Amino acid sequence: MKITDIKSFSVRQGGKNLFVVKVETDEGYHGIGEGGVISRDLAMKGIVEHFRQFLTGEDPMRIGALWQEMYRSCYFEGGRIITAVISAIDIALYDIKGKKLGVPVYQLLGGAHRRQVPCFVTALASMGPEGIEKTRKLVSDGWGAIRLGPGGFRDPETFEPRESIGTTAEWLPRIREAVGPGPVLGLEYHHRLSVAEAASLCQKLPPGTLDFLEEPIRDECPEAYEALRRMTNIPFAIGEEFSSKWAFVPYIERGITNYARVDLCNVGGFTEAMKVAGWCEAHYIDMMPHNPLGPVCTMANIHFGAAVPNFAWLEDWSTEPAFKVDTEMFPGLPQLDGDRYPLPEAPGLGIDFNEEKADQPFRFYEQPHLHRRDGSKTNW
Repeated sequence: MKITDIKSFSVRQGGKNLFVVKVETDEGYHGIGEGGVISRDLAMKGIVEHFRQFLTGEDPMRIGALWQEMYRSCYFEGGRIITAVISAIDIALYDIKGKKLGVPVYQLLGGAHRRQVPCFVTALASMGPEGIEKTRKLVSDGWGAIRLGPGGFRDPETFEPRESIGTTAEWLPRIREAVGPGPVLGLEYHHRLSVAEAASLCQKLPPGTLDFLEEPIRDECPEAYEALRRMTNIPFAIGEEFSSKWAFVPYIERGITNYARVDLCNVGGFTEAMKVAGWCEAHYIDMMPHNPLGPVCTMANIHFGAAVPNFAWLEDWSTEPAFKVDTEMFPGLPQLDGDRYPLPEAPGLGIDFNEEKADQPFRFYEQPHLHRRDGSKTNW
């Protein structure tokens, strides 16, 4: 079997662009993958064209070797755009291999450790009475793990960290009191804080308020996270921006993170994510995959979640109307069973992509550019 073509598509779904890759073969099998750098579609499309030049004619079953060739074929190896495309192609190759062998992808990864893949849900609500009611409803609907977002947004593009800390520190304990000690509560700050700001927030919260704090500061400096680690005992969930196993090194080896937010569509696909998972298992760190994209990403994470022993929850957005996707464009869309996904039974990923439905004019999509009230730019 040989690769005959690699195509890429930018499709508007769920209010944003999804970057989908399709790998075709001379035996009629094709595989679907997804790249994870939202709003940088054209850059990823360019890398697909580079890889297409030397991957055409290769055996798609040699997944590990092709991964190494894509990563090492340029002197300036790695980087988020390159590894996002490697991720999409890697996922597509596993899809092909599963179809060829007639087994779900998780069987290629060692088989299933669990019958269902548990998820956490994000409560898109303000830090206030609305947040309490939304969280209560999610608990009553059967969700055992809920992630909250911070307060303090005056409008979609303005963010003042200290105002956010005050509002969040006021309402988080009330949310915990409203739902009791049982449900898992996490908070994502999307790396919008400094070390001092994140420490201030943590120190304002009563013990037991949070089960995890996700991405409170940027990840380029492990030493900064180590400083924050010394200032709080709240477990950290870090790693969604990491684009290789090497980026995880200090966070695993130095005990900085407690949950690994590995992103299959950025880190290098199944090939790299399984290496990260094994490394984390040796350090008693559970996987909590980042899953903010489309249904191909979700399905890939379901297979990954089935196949690794050290697994906590998969991020899920399917309950939010704003993230609704076209079921005709993505036949085989996974469906939740309560707060978890049943294991796919079809060969490969178990989801497909309707190329004809994706034939739409390209539209630029840009994430919000946050700023403070004084006009200075800050992290989105």
